[in-house]
Amino acid sequence: MEMSELAERVARGDRRALARAITLVESGRADHRAEATALLEALGTRRQALRIGLSGTPGVGKSSFIEAFGSMLTGQGLRVAVLAVDPSSARSGGSILGDKTRMERLARDPNAFIRPSPSQTHLGGVARRTREAVALCEAAGFDVVLVETVGVGQSETLVAEMADIFVLLLAPAGGDELQGVKRGIMEMADLILVNKADGELKSTATRTCADYSGALRLLRKRPQDPEGFPKAMCVSAAERMGLDTAWAEIQALTAWRRETGHFAERRAEQARHWFEEEVRQGLLARLNADPTIRARMEALGGAVAEGRTAPGKAAAEVLAALGGG
Repeated sequence: MEMSELAERVARGDRRALARAITLVESGRADHRAEATALLEALGTRRQALRIGLSGTPGVGKSSFIEAFGSMLTGQGLRVAVLAVDPSSARSGGSILGDKTRMERLARDPNAFIRPSPSQTHLGGVARRTREAVALCEAAGFDVVLVETVGVGQSETLVAEMADIFVLLLAPAGGDELQGVKRGIMEMADLILVNKADGELKSTATRTCADYSGALRLLRKRPQDPEGFPKAMCVSAAERMGLDTAWAEIQALTAWRRETGHFAERRAEQARHWFEEEVRQGLLARLNADPTIRARMEALGGAVAEGRTAPGKAAAEVLAALGGG
C-alpha cells in the first residue's frame, strides 16, 4: 500500500489502517523507517489530542484505572486511544502485551483504541516510537491519548517528554510509601491520584493523599502551574469514584496552560527534544551500520574490559573515526 493511501485511511479514522501504521513506525528496519517518516510527513500536524502520560507503582491498578477513566470519557462522546507500554525481557526481547485482556470492556468500546507495545528495553519504559504512535492517533481523530508506562522510577519521567499532562497513580500505604517515590517523578507530576480509595482502604487512602499533598507543598512552584497545582486526589477505579473530578482538574489545568501560552511552549520544547533524540539514535545507527567502526568498537571494547585503555579515550577514538578525523 502506498503511504499516501495509508495516510488517507488513517486520517479517516480507519482502525485497521491505524494499527498497520503503528506497526510500521515501531519497526526498526531501514526501509520501514523511511516509509514511516514519509507517512508522518503526509499526515502532518493538523490535529491535536490531549496527551496524558500515566505512570505508577506496580500493582497500583493502572489498567483498571485506565479502563474506568477511558470508559467515562467515551461515555461523554470522546474518542480515546490507549498506548500501553509493556516491559520487554532483557534476555529474549519478548513482551506479554496483556493490556487488552486487562481492559476487556474498554477494548470492545467503538470509541476506544488500545495498542500494547513492547518497551524494547528502552530507558524509561517508553518505546522509542511511542511518540510517533501518539502522532498517528492524533491524526486518526482521537480526542485523548493515554500513554501508560511500565512502572515508577526516575527514568520514567521520559513519558513527560511526550505528554501534556503527567499523572502519577499511587496506592494507599503507610508513610514509607512516600520515601519510595523518587523526587524526580514527584516534580514531574501534574496530578497525583491515590487509587483504591474504597472499602477498608478508604481511610488509608485519605491519609496517603494528605501525605502527598503536604509533600507537594514543599516542592518549588513551577511556572507552568496555576495556584493549587500540582495536587493530590483520591480515586477509586473499582467504584468509579473521583474520576469525573480528576478529569475536571485535568481540563482546568490544560485550559489555563493554553491561555497562558505554556501549552504551546511545552509542545515546542518536546519537539526539539525528540529532534535531538532522533539525531542521537541516528548516530548510534551509523556506528552499528559501519563494519569498520563496529570492528574498531569491538577491539576497543576488549581493551577497555582488560584495563589496557580508559573508556573515555576509547570513546574519543570511535567518535574521531565517525567524524572522519
